[in-house]
Amino acid sequence: MRLDKFLCDRNIGTRSQVKTYIRQGLVTVNNKTAQAPDQKINEEEDLVTFQGRRLRPGGFIYYMLNKPQGVVSATQDNRDTTVVDLLKGCDLPRDGVFPVGRLDKDTEGLLILTDDGEMAHRLLSPKKHVDKTYLVTAQHPLSQEDIERLEQGVDIGEERLTLPAKVELEADTQFFLTIHEGKFHQIKRMLQAVDNQVVALKRISFGGLALDEGLKPGEYRELTKQEVEILHEA
Repeated sequence: MRLDKFLCDRNIGTRSQVKTYIRQGLVTVNNKTAQAPDQKINEEEDLVTFQGRRLRPGGFIYYMLNKPQGVVSATQDNRDTTVVDLLKGCDLPRDGVFPVGRLDKDTEGLLILTDDGEMAHRLLSPKKHVDKTYLVTAQHPLSQEDIERLEQGVDIGEERLTLPAKVELEADTQFFLTIHEGKFHQIKRMLQAVDNQVVALKRISFGGLALDEGLKPGEYRELTKQEVEILHEA
């Protein structure tokens, strides 16, 4: 493929604009300054950058973020740092990227960011019942009755009870909770329904995709091809 066409396909500019960028030395191919607009590249194998930012060969963008506390799950906010703000300064593309669903401001853990609207819609659809697993730190230990109620469904003030959940005890006041919905403050409301309170909350998996334990809070990486396939299967 011609280099100028590749750049146009990535919305870098019009054909005339990208030719100017190439002449100005703003484009590199495999770490070497591009020589001409008609330079031939292999879009699947060659590393192309514009102003130091790597350009993907094509398709959608998928990132895994370990969301820290204090950051909001939004693309922009006038008061707080957003999950998209965390991508600033990186050499990876981020135009059009948005979070798939939301984690509360004080919740940390796995969050997917993408520009693939169709996949995001499927993952968030109430009809799909996509699994979401959280590590919950509660104020008090759960009783066996509490576990049974959470697993059967509890009243959180909606028209219907929550869908059956799965509880796996981890420690005295810690447990893994898997739900299949995404209602507002759902886990906090579920704990309140059994006379308990959430002290800390961390999402560790979503749609079969587990949080990379090597990612510190605030860090992110691109999903592998296999991980993207996991989400599509979910």
